[in-house]
Amino acid sequence: MAWDCRTSGRGMGRWSFRVALLALTALTCGGPAMGTEVAKDPGEWQAFEGTGIATGHRQTLQLGPDRKVSIGNLTGSLLLTGDQRLGQGFRIEVIGFSDGLKGGTGWCVWTDRGGDQVFGEFRGGLIGTGARFTGTLLGGTGRYVGVTGEYEFEWQYVIESGEGNMQGRITGLRGRFRQNSPPPSPQRNGSPGGGGGQIGPWTRLVSDLPPSDRPEMC
Repeated sequence: MAWDCRTSGRGMGRWSFRVALLALTALTCGGPAMGTEVAKDPGEWQAFEGTGIATGHRQTLQLGPDRKVSIGNLTGSLLLTGDQRLGQGFRIEVIGFSDGLKGGTGWCVWTDRGGDQVFGEFRGGLIGTGARFTGTLLGGTGRYVGVTGEYEFEWQYVIESGEGNMQGRITGLRGRFRQNSPPPSPQRNGSPGGGGGQIGPWTRLVSDLPPSDRPEMC
């Protein structure tokens, strides 16, 4: 739809049109964005909790009647809750090994819907119903750069078939994290490094006005 200031008597008047342009200009000059997260102080501990589900495959080797070892990989999802959570939903990938005598170790990657990732590792015993694990957060990419922390969780149930396929539900996931360096700020169009200085539609509207009517740009 094309705007024409010469038809000021129809629809939006000239004065209200200029006010609208001033408001749009303020948005392009760094005004606060609505719906963003409250800034956290660097290094401040934040708590989180949640639940999850996972499916995958485990290969097991029996070492005599009283000992077995296994390696496995799982994929699934986590849903976190809390006002200061890391994020809301993550896709998870897990790989690890376990020893019925010495315990086990696993490594995981949590990926949010924007593609940013959190890295972690955890320790415990054999994956099974009621098994508990403790873990640490090792950093991440994007908005999770500099994240460290600790967490724990429990397998509410684990169902395994004879072929090594398994599925289970994660419950009691709780922990804390902090971010020692802030995540990179998103770039806006028209700002340095943000899309090569592209011009937004409101900027084109301003440039079409006579010089005396143009709002002052930042």
